[in-house]
Amino acid sequence: MDLKDCLRKLEAEGRLAHVKTEVDPVLELSGIASRFEGGKVVQFDRVKGSEYPVVTGLWWNRDNLASVSGCETEKLSFLSADAVASRPTNPAAPVVVEDAPAQAVVMDEPDLSRIPVPTHCLKDGGPYFSNCVVIAKDPETGVRNTSVHRLMVTGKNRLGLLMDVGRHLRDYYERAEAMGRPLEITINNGPHPAFYVAAITPSAAAPIDVDELAVASYLLGEPARLCKSRTVDVEGIADAQMILEAEILPGVREPEGPFGEVSGYYATREDRWVVNVKAVTLRRDPIIHDLLPGREVWNSVGLGVESNLFRTISRQLPGLKKVYLPHGGSHYGLTLQMDPPKNGMAKNAILAAFAAFPPLQMVRVVNSDVDIYDPEDVERAMVTRCDPATDVIIIKNAFCHELNPTVTDNIGAKIGFDCTYPVPKPERYEKIGYRKVDLADYEIV
Repeated sequence: MDLKDCLRKLEAEGRLAHVKTEVDPVLELSGIASRFEGGKVVQFDRVKGSEYPVVTGLWWNRDNLASVSGCETEKLSFLSADAVASRPTNPAAPVVVEDAPAQAVVMDEPDLSRIPVPTHCLKDGGPYFSNCVVIAKDPETGVRNTSVHRLMVTGKNRLGLLMDVGRHLRDYYERAEAMGRPLEITINNGPHPAFYVAAITPSAAAPIDVDELAVASYLLGEPARLCKSRTVDVEGIADAQMILEAEILPGVREPEGPFGEVSGYYATREDRWVVNVKAVTLRRDPIIHDLLPGREVWNSVGLGVESNLFRTISRQLPGLKKVYLPHGGSHYGLTLQMDPPKNGMAKNAILAAFAAFPPLQMVRVVNSDVDIYDPEDVERAMVTRCDPATDVIIIKNAFCHELNPTVTDNIGAKIGFDCTYPVPKPERYEKIGYRKVDLADYEIV
């Protein structure tokens, strides 16, 4: 399957909406998309200044994604976890194929102005590729790395790039730069979602010497298909919608940003890394895939993080039931559902979560009688089961995620709330209940 197969399946199930009116990729497209956020996937059939349609919203609704993946929504995160877990025990190496669909059309010379790249938010510094899968090779070992980074279009063949601290791509680049060499990459737009899952695999589950593409192979049910590039020594994704063959230039920094980030705030404009695009290839009749920062990022990150945290914490502590990264908390807030068999274990779970996923800055732990997907129920537990004098943990000067505006130089504070009742459960914590009835038994007008 490829992206178009996924879209056909969604359309057949009534999960895809088409915008037939021509839209401007500068702010208008994302403005319309934001009105659909959390619902149907949206395809813009006519985009001003381009012959190619744009689709967005594939990741903002877990039910839609579960349909594409062929599993139940509640099991979606564990499907990702199983894919990651399969890598060390049964890795499926990717294969390189000839006549790749993503190379059917070759631009005479790179011209990104022909691609409908949206300008998303009101104060964004320009148009951004927000969800392309970047493939690079370790400059010393040749091991492939797959990741996702924001890319700002700054010229016909030029992009600004953010590489977060601690990311493997940045490690590759810094070693290549020290050698005075550019780091060659391919930038793949619109591959099957399995490649995106591979690209956002947590570093703890895929060390720097591991090729994450085995994760994509597991989800696809066959080896991931790659293709040789024309101008760089890095493969592209054979069934992507578009491939940019490129290099990150050594010793060059140019202004990049602002950009409306997953935090809900604008990332600042600063001198950052620069990408030179050497070649552009496309499918015949491609659909450019866009991601709207917000629910799409929270879901995609959450699917990998939730299952990884569940397994990591469960190995250390009994009683864990569910793990959820609520949308309002971006990927900085987490809710754990557990019934700790002993007092104090909920606090241990908070510490285990912080250690397992460093971007976290707030963790809440509630009992199994609290619906972790219901913000009101979680808040009720916070105000009735968390004693601020004894049940709040604060960790100062910890490593955090640089895109959170409370963080300076990757250093910030973390806070945990133990919202579980004491063990054994006191009678005063029994929640009220109602008799179960079937409304079909009643005449209601």
